[in-house]
Amino acid sequence: MRRAHKEWGWLSVVPAVRMRKEENHRVRWITYKEAERLLEELPGHLQDMASFTLATGLRQSNVTELKWCDVDLVRQHAMVHPDDSKTGRAIPVPLNQDAIAILTRQKGKHPVYVFTYHGHPVTRCNNHAWRKSLVRAGIKDFRWHDLRHTWASWHVQNGTSLQELQQLGGWSSFDMVLRYAHLSSEHLRRAAERVQNRIYHQPKMDMNYCGAL
Repeated sequence: MRRAHKEWGWLSVVPAVRMRKEENHRVRWITYKEAERLLEELPGHLQDMASFTLATGLRQSNVTELKWCDVDLVRQHAMVHPDDSKTGRAIPVPLNQDAIAILTRQKGKHPVYVFTYHGHPVTRCNNHAWRKSLVRAGIKDFRWHDLRHTWASWHVQNGTSLQELQQLGGWSSFDMVLRYAHLSSEHLRRAAERVQNRIYHQPKMDMNYCGAL
């Protein structure tokens, strides 16, 4: 509808549409090996888009609607504008080397949109080709949005704090990132070590017991 309003001029205003509330309890993610199997089975354009999602954690709509004017390869970041953000706020997207490599492969394919198929912008990723690739890869109960869960889970497992994850993922509520907290207790283990050897002392040896030995 935004495209019909802004680009095609079919609508004078964008009608208000109640968005489906994001599920807060379901966290489905896959391992690195499963991701490799899935990417091998995907057609080229979906492979690049899925890889980019795993590198950035962007939602499907933010990947399909990504434009070159919102990408800065020199400064290595992209931008999701407030009107394209689920939270209504701009989201800065730092680009790691994987993301940069994927974007570099897309250069020259389309003057406006980053990801295309046969010269046209991709409007939907969770399609028949996606589902068939899942079957061939032997992965069940996995949606395109679960790539974002996978990205977040990998971050937490590799030491990214929940506060950092919230900023990277553009979540407005910290409660949304708490669902990934169970994937890493390393930060809690380090916190527990801060009071070691402060109050605990070795028990005194019982001299009578030593004499008995």
